[in-house]
Amino acid sequence: MRSTTRSNTAAPAAESDGVRFDAHGVEPIPPSARDSTPWQQFWIWTGANIAPINWVLGSLGVTLGLSLLETIAVIAIGNLAGCAIFGLFNLMGHRTGVNQMVIGRGAFGRAGAVVPGVVQGLLTMGWVGVNTWVVLDLVLAILARMGVEGGLGLKYLVAAIIMVVQLGLALYGFYAIRTFEKYTVPVTVLIMAVMTVLAAVQVDPQWTAATAAEPGAKLTAVTQLLTAIGIGWGISWLPYSADYSRFVRPGASGASVFWSTALGMYVPTVWLAALGAYLSSGSGGSDPSTLVTNTFGALAVPVLLLVMHGPVATNILNLYSCSLAALSIGIRVARWKLTLIAGLVASAVLVVFVQADDFAQAFDHWMVSILVWISPWASILMVDYFVIRRGRMDVETLYTDAASPYGPVNWRALASLVLGLVAAWSWQYGMVPLTQGPIARALNDTDFSWLSGGLVAGGLYYLLVRNRVTIQAEAARR
Repeated sequence: MRSTTRSNTAAPAAESDGVRFDAHGVEPIPPSARDSTPWQQFWIWTGANIAPINWVLGSLGVTLGLSLLETIAVIAIGNLAGCAIFGLFNLMGHRTGVNQMVIGRGAFGRAGAVVPGVVQGLLTMGWVGVNTWVVLDLVLAILARMGVEGGLGLKYLVAAIIMVVQLGLALYGFYAIRTFEKYTVPVTVLIMAVMTVLAAVQVDPQWTAATAAEPGAKLTAVTQLLTAIGIGWGISWLPYSADYSRFVRPGASGASVFWSTALGMYVPTVWLAALGAYLSSGSGGSDPSTLVTNTFGALAVPVLLLVMHGPVATNILNLYSCSLAALSIGIRVARWKLTLIAGLVASAVLVVFVQADDFAQAFDHWMVSILVWISPWASILMVDYFVIRRGRMDVETLYTDAASPYGPVNWRALASLVLGLVAAWSWQYGMVPLTQGPIARALNDTDFSWLSGGLVAGGLYYLLVRNRVTIQAEAARR
């Protein structure tokens, strides 16, 4: 196999070209179009994670019974691992110029990769509706503080504005996404800094108070928090990573790509989650509308801009990656058309959510629970790329069945994925009863799904394919 790490060396287009339409599909990005910098990648991932949901997930630690200090420690330490893995996945896109679902063909085979591609496409459409719905009540609460009342009609109007903006950006593609994040994220970071200062002044936190006093209860709370916003948070973004790092200049160092993407994920996630825990420890609640409006009522306008920016910055990635996932499974339609279809489906989902909040909440819990598939899938890709292939991949084999060392379907990878899913589910304690596995229930509702799924899937995959790849490599040399 020949390495593609430094094969694309032509000069990239000048950044002064401005915001141009992204006509790329899932073919390797040519060197002339790879003009993104590591710094721009940092803004993309920072923007995607400055989201109100991180306030809520941060407050989860206090709700589960951990002290504020314990909650912040779990979030900060757990994300070191989760975001480091995320940085490694971004290296795959930078080295190959290929999006994440197509890179998955290296492990699963071209036809075998359809399975995770379909899952990713469906989930991204669902997340667009969920992410928009999550912030609507918060936006209405802030508007009410400003004297603007409108009930259900206002909620639909706000939802429509958010959907139109995020769909327009996603339709235009990567170059519009990076420009949006580049100019809006620094402003939102400034607002977050002011909010943090206000929180420090106005909130009287309980740093060491904890209701989970017994070691068993504390361990349960730690594992559930790790899965929700610790290690699990960075892992949940892995299927998206290479979709954007494939645009980074070929000459950029791997270290710069790793650190820019890992820190772009780490800084806002830990910052917002810690702020949510801080607010919750002082108020004793976790409802985002109450936390934000009670603490930051004097900053209604800038907080409103930050809150509305959150779903847009996240969902433009969902919509864009959804179209790439659809293309990766063999759908032959222009990327922007698939993005439009995904946006329309997500809009219909959102309408259902607005009309039935109970269903929306149940759906949100279900979506969070089925993210359990990512750790086994990701573990297989990491073993295949970094251990079996040692960071070297022949990109041409990703687009043809005949050249693949595994053929059109790598049944070993699919079997490893299935068994990894079973292992992950067994030690998962999700919010939906069906996703509460027997090991989790037997061990005091602990949740190590990301660990059990990753170890079983990755370990089994390595055992099944290592000799096969070695034999094929030796035959090729002869």
